[in-house]
Amino acid sequence: MGFKRPECLTKESMHYCPGCGHGIIHRLIAEVIDEDYKESKIIGVAPVGCAVFIYDYFNFDFVAAAHGRATAAATGVKRSIPDALVFSYQGDGDIAAIGTSEVIHAATRGENFTAIFVNNGVYAMTGGQMAPTTIPGQVTVSSPYGRDPKVQGYHIKLCEMLVPLDGVAFVARTSIHNLKNIEFTKKAIKRAFEVQMNNEGFSIIEVLSNCPTNWGLSPSESMKRIENEVLKYYSLGIFKDKGRGI
Repeated sequence: MGFKRPECLTKESMHYCPGCGHGIIHRLIAEVIDEDYKESKIIGVAPVGCAVFIYDYFNFDFVAAAHGRATAAATGVKRSIPDALVFSYQGDGDIAAIGTSEVIHAATRGENFTAIFVNNGVYAMTGGQMAPTTIPGQVTVSSPYGRDPKVQGYHIKLCEMLVPLDGVAFVARTSIHNLKNIEFTKKAIKRAFEVQMNNEGFSIIEVLSNCPTNWGLSPSESMKRIENEVLKYYSLGIFKDKGRGI
C-alpha cells in the first residue's frame, strides 16, 4: 500500500509555519480515524490558538470553542451524542492556562471524551510568550533572560496532575521529534480513542511538539531541542491505562 493522504483530511493547504508539528499530529489523528472509525460519527472541538482553523483540514464536524473552553464544549457534545467519537484539540496556552479549570473538572467527572494536548512550550500564535509549560531556562519574548523558577515559577506537568483523579481512564505523554516517537504518538491516540469508545472515562494525550518560528530554530534543530532539552523536564510514556491495569 503506497503512501497517500488520509481520506478524512481535506486538500486544503495548512496555514502552519514551515516545520510546525501540528501537521504531523493532524495526520496521525486522520490515519487512526481512517483505519478504525470510518463508519463512526466524529466530532472535534477546535481551540483558540495556532490550531484555530483545524476544522478546515478534516472532513468531519467541528465545534469552535472560546479560549480554554474546548473541554467544556467537548463535554456538552459527548453528552448530547454519546455514540460519537469526540475529541478536543488544544495547545498548552489553551488547556494548561486559561483552560486548566475546565480540563481538571472534566477529568474529575470522568467525561468520556479524548483531549489531545499539543505542548510546544510557548504561546505560539501571539508571538512566543512564556506559557505554563515553558521549561526552566527557556528564553521567550516575555522571559528574555530565561524562565527563572524563583521569579516565574516552574513548568506545569498536566499529565502528572491528572493521573490520580478517579475519572481519568488514560493518560499518555508522547512526542513527534523522531519516527519512533511519531509511531508511539499514533498508538497512544488509537488507544485513547478505544478507551473512549469503550466508555471507560476521560482520556488525554499530551504531545510534545516543536515551534521553529518562536524558538528561533530550523525545523530539524527544533526537533533536536525536544530530545536534548525538553525531555529532561517532560518524561514520555503511558502514565495511566485503567482498562489495562496501569
